Amino acid sequence: MVSKLQSVAWTLSGFGDEIDPDPAVQIAVLKALGASHIEVRSAWGTNVVDLDDEQLNTLAALLTREGMAVSAVASPIGKVDVALDADLEVARLRRIIRVAHALQTPNIRVFSFFRAAGVPVESIRDDVMTRMRLLADLAEKEGVVLLHENEKDIYGDTPERVLDLVESVGSPALRLAWDNANFVQVGVKPFTDGYAMLRPYLDYLQVKDAVAATGAVVPAGQGDGELRETLTALRDDGYTGYASLEPHLATQHELGGFSGPTAFGEAGRAFAGLLADIGVTTK
Repeated sequence: MVSKLQSVAWTLSGFGDEIDPDPAVQIAVLKALGASHIEVRSAWGTNVVDLDDEQLNTLAALLTREGMAVSAVASPIGKVDVALDADLEVARLRRIIRVAHALQTPNIRVFSFFRAAGVPVESIRDDVMTRMRLLADLAEKEGVVLLHENEKDIYGDTPERVLDLVESVGSPALRLAWDNANFVQVGVKPFTDGYAMLRPYLDYLQVKDAVAATGAVVPAGQGDGELRETLTALRDDGYTGYASLEPHLATQHELGGFSGPTAFGEAGRAFAGLLADIGVTTK
């Protein structure tokens, strides 16, 4: 139990485009759930890497007017085949950094590269490290932080390879976004197999759960993602960062997922119930 004298509060956020393509609707639903922040992956159906200056200015003005801050830019950086030219992702990151600066957040979600079918994961390690180092170098210069998400089928999809990645690159600009559901989908018990190993680098929580037998994504606490154990440990470790809802309850695909307002609300309430059980509030 949490001491009555102890007050633990995390900053609630969520992937706006899981709610609706229109940022105005995204903001309204997140506010209704008590969120003060939004994670921006796309707006008006346009991914952040492709937003033009007019769209970006309109989005920034809307967020300011609604009093909604940005927890992170959910970029697609590193969600490409590792065989592609490394300079291509560096160039795309420059565009994403422009978005992050305009939306006044230092946090940019990234990935550690896919590989072609039949290519052993061990064989791409050096190419991944080279690319992630280039991305981290740019992030350091620009004053942003890359948050690596443990997406399935990329290099860093198991705790051991995530640890290898973050320790080998060794940059203060490369930290971790933790996703319980993604670990479940690659046969990992997130808390049991990875939490202690990765906690020193964990700066951001993405909230979703999954069923081990099928890989299906479900609301927090309804799958095999060891959400309760993870959240309790984060509470006890003094975590005070973001918790970003990414429900994926309607559809999921290579570049993201969608839930819709109703299912997104269901996901938000499921997460709130878990937090209430362990004495954590959101702000």
